[in-house]
Parts: sequence; structure tokens; C-alpha cells
Amino acid sequence: MVKYAILGFGVVGRGLAEVMADQREKLAAAAGEDMELGYILVRHDYPAGPFQDKLIRDFSLIENDPSVAVVAEVIGGTDAAYEYSRRALMAGKSVVSSNKQLVAEHGAELAALAREHGVSYLFEGSVGGGIPLLRPLCRCLAANRIDEICGILNGTTNYILTAMAQKGQAYADALKTAQQLGYAEADPTADVEGIDACRKTAILADLAFGVNVDPADIPTRGITAVAPADLELAQALDGAVKLLGRAARAGEAVCAFVEPHFIPQGHILASVNGVMNGCAIRGSAVGEVVLCGPGAGSHPTASAVAADVADAVRHRADPMIPDLGAPGGRLLPADELCSRWYVRAQCGPEAVSAAFPGAEPVYGSTGECGFVTAAMLDRRQLEKKLAAVNGRAAYRVLA
Repeated sequence: MVKYAILGFGVVGRGLAEVMADQREKLAAAAGEDMELGYILVRHDYPAGPFQDKLIRDFSLIENDPSVAVVAEVIGGTDAAYEYSRRALMAGKSVVSSNKQLVAEHGAELAALAREHGVSYLFEGSVGGGIPLLRPLCRCLAANRIDEICGILNGTTNYILTAMAQKGQAYADALKTAQQLGYAEADPTADVEGIDACRKTAILADLAFGVNVDPADIPTRGITAVAPADLELAQALDGAVKLLGRAARAGEAVCAFVEPHFIPQGHILASVNGVMNGCAIRGSAVGEVVLCGPGAGSHPTASAVAADVADAVRHRADPMIPDLGAPGGRLLPADELCSRWYVRAQCGPEAVSAAFPGAEPVYGSTGECGFVTAAMLDRRQLEKKLAAVNGRAAYRVLA
């Protein structure tokens, strides 16, 4: 029998403790031996509960206990989480994490530290919550050259856009509802401005292309400027507007960005609604694979973390460390990509035809029109034409 420790007892930490207890026998079979919860590191007092006797405040108790083989970091942020992860790895303990900010910003460093000390560093729960995503990307699709990976990576923004599209709500009203339902934080900035999706996109780019991408270098645009008219016109054009994180191979370079997209209804991601996440992976041999499911939440994320704990125990003799790539790769600006565009404009059909030959505008309840352009070499080509149609919004089309 080995012990594991949990760092943090919030939504995911509590869910992890519950999942590990509920599925103890099944997880033991996956790990090859029984696993016992040794400690839960907390920062403040909690009401009495089934895990009360495991709560501690001093990380050194975990660090110095040789019976603890795996540490599950579910604190969030990069301060205490980074320090505790480093110390655990240096103490010869495997670390598993659901912390996308930590993995995106320090994952390569922590993976190198894990190799140095002969332990595992796993983070399946950091992207896609309960969706099996990173392991299939790295292992099940190992026979493929990954050409592109894109996804709806944030449940809060997807819920807001779905509410705007299906209920006609304004952005502020949809956000308020999301907060009331617990889907959005009191400060939703990281979600609605695309920061959360950016961190996840960085991790996916690292794993898919072997180049360590700094989240700070990924152009990111959230959903705060998406108007109800965009959702109405997108539906009239047989599509949907979704916030996507995308990373694609571009010759010897990698292109990664986060922004709202127009998705034609023929693509599976167009029908991923509510708080669900979905990710499309395009490989050289398999074509396109789409994985969908709950992208956040207590038990869905805990499901991924628990599986990592079991894997780390099973692989103590041959540690598992996904390759997050090396820094220094060339990033291609997203504005240089050839794309079709969805445009919302305020003009007549003659002006649309003159500026965008072949485009077929549809008109919504506000009197504005929406249409999809032909492919353009880069965004600069689009910008020159938007003024001619009094362009109000432009979103890249997912081809």
C-alpha cells in the first residue's frame, strides 16, 4: 500500500478525495496496489466531515513522509502550487496536477525536475476537465503527425454564448445567470477574456508540436465584444459563434491563438453547447477526431486527476512525463493565416457584393447583415474592405 496527498480542498480537492474513496478498489486495480489518503493540505479551517482527520497546514509533513508516493496539486495559481510541486518532486514524489496556469507557465521546468528525480509529472485534468484528452493526444495518436488542434476549452464562455444564442440574452445578462448558477466566478475575467483558454491552448500546442509555447505569446481575444446580433446572424447563416483555442502547424512554425470563431453547423463543435467542452484534433493518419464532455466541475476534473494518481503509482519504476517541448520555436502570427471570415456589417447588399464578390448577406432583426467571405491571405486584406461595408464585427471561420 502507498499513500497519496492532496494539496487544496476546494471544489476539485474535495471531489478528488470523494472519487478516490468511492472508487478505491477500481483505482487500486489500475494502480497495481491499494492507495490510501495520507494528508490534505489546507490553508484554513473546514467544518467537520469524513476527511477531517487528514487535514493539515504544514507541507513539510507530506514532504518528509517516505510513505507518500504521489502528491495531487489542485490548489490553482502559481505561487504556493509551484513551490509545493517543486519541493514534492525534489523529495522524490510524483506530482499530478489540474492546474492549467501552473502547467502552461512552469510545466516544462517541473517535468525536467521530475526526470531528474525519477518520478512522474502528470496533468490530464489541466485541459478539458473530465474529457480524456491529453493522454489520447500523446499516446493513442502517437502514429500521427498532428497538424492542428482546436477546441472549446472554457465552459463559462460556452455557456454564455449558448444562452445568448438560444435565449436571445445580452452578454451581461447571460454572464449574470452563469454566476448565479456557479458556472462563472464573481470575477470572470480569466474566462471571458480568454485567459483560461489561452493557458490550455499553450499546453495543447506544447504536446502536439513539441515546442514550448509561452501563454504570453498567444494572441488572445475573449467574448466580451460578441453581440446578440452576431449569434442571431450566425444561426441564419447555419452556424454558431464559439470561443476557440487553436494551434496549428504552419511549415516549420506553429500558430496558436484564442478568439471567437464562426463554426458551420456541419462541424461537431458547432453543437457543443452549455458548459460542455469539445476538442478537435487533426492527424496525418486518422483525419479529424473530436472529443467532447464536461470540461470542468468537481467530479469530472477529479476523475482525470484520480486516474493520474493511479498511473503515477503503477509507473513508479518507469515514470510517466509527457513531453512539453523545448522553448525557442517560431510562432507564426495568426493574422498571416489564410481564412474565410464571418462579417457583421451595416450596409445594403450592393455594398457587400462590391467589396466581397460572391458573399450572400442575410439580414437580422437589428437591420444589420451577416455574411461569410471567400478565403483571404491574411487579416490585413480583410481590414481594408471592412470600412466599405461599415463592418461591425469579424470572426474567423473554422474550416
